[in-house]
Amino acid sequence: MRRLSYSQFGEPAKVIGMTEAPSPQPGKGEVLVAMILSPIHNHDVITVRGNYGHKPALPAIGGSEGVGTIAALGEGVSGLEIGQRVAVSGLKGAWAEEAVARAASVVPLPAEIDDETAAQLIAMPLSALTLLDFTGIQPGQWLIQNAANGAVAKALAQLAGPRGIQVVNLVRRAEAVSELEALGIGSVVATDTGDWKAAVTRLTGGAPIAVGIDGVGGDASGDLLSLLGEGGQLVSFGAMSGEAMRLSGSDLIFKQAIVKGFWLSKLMETMAPADLRRLIGELVSRAASGALKLETDRVFPMEAAADAMRAAEASGRRGKILLRLKA
Repeated sequence: MRRLSYSQFGEPAKVIGMTEAPSPQPGKGEVLVAMILSPIHNHDVITVRGNYGHKPALPAIGGSEGVGTIAALGEGVSGLEIGQRVAVSGLKGAWAEEAVARAASVVPLPAEIDDETAAQLIAMPLSALTLLDFTGIQPGQWLIQNAANGAVAKALAQLAGPRGIQVVNLVRRAEAVSELEALGIGSVVATDTGDWKAAVTRLTGGAPIAVGIDGVGGDASGDLLSLLGEGGQLVSFGAMSGEAMRLSGSDLIFKQAIVKGFWLSKLMETMAPADLRRLIGELVSRAASGALKLETDRVFPMEAAADAMRAAEASGRRGKILLRLKA
């Protein structure tokens, strides 16, 4: 079995390489998945660098999500069939020709969902849906998010509408506005213009903004906080800038604002199985109907892993970089 692994932490393009290993065997309650495609997520890259919330034991196989077909069933597994196409997430080693997954975590897929969509169906869109539940935002309320051309933000914007939630989407450059509009995402504001906060107020009609989703950090965090209404929530989801959040004490005090962090991996530890099934069912339904569109920028073969890693971190991408794992 071919796999993309690393024996030291560092820059993914330098430390990731193709190695051979015996095929893994599924244990009790597990399935073996013959992988087809897997995305390169930001958290995958950070994990390879050794900077994520947990460090894998080395050597490790990269990747955490993908699409494939069930190749073998472990002891006690029922309700799944060999050859069935499934989406898998939460893997420790998705960048391989075969990977072992918990049977309870695989998601059977309808034919209407193509492989490129299926490969990235769970992690980022599930984060988006869970974020909406996490904040408790209600139909008719306003939410504002920065880094709106990121994978989670794009999914959130598409999933919020059917729930009756209104979203302002902030991007850093004017060119990104048309990128979101092509997906049917509206209320997009570019922050490279001097009066962008006034544009936000015009979009909301002056209505209070209940929730801000911050994926940037630094001054961008304070900008979101300044736009929230009284009692608003600012949720830290990421820190693309690499800078600490800079917030106004006055905004925190006089708005009685709440600031909290969001990490899906931690929430999954306590999420009720029924809630998880409900959220994933919503994702599958919306993707199958075409209401949820997940973009792919390029697909690289395993042999071009270094190029794929560099492409995943390049600016200006219009979707995910995927690895093709099926020979």
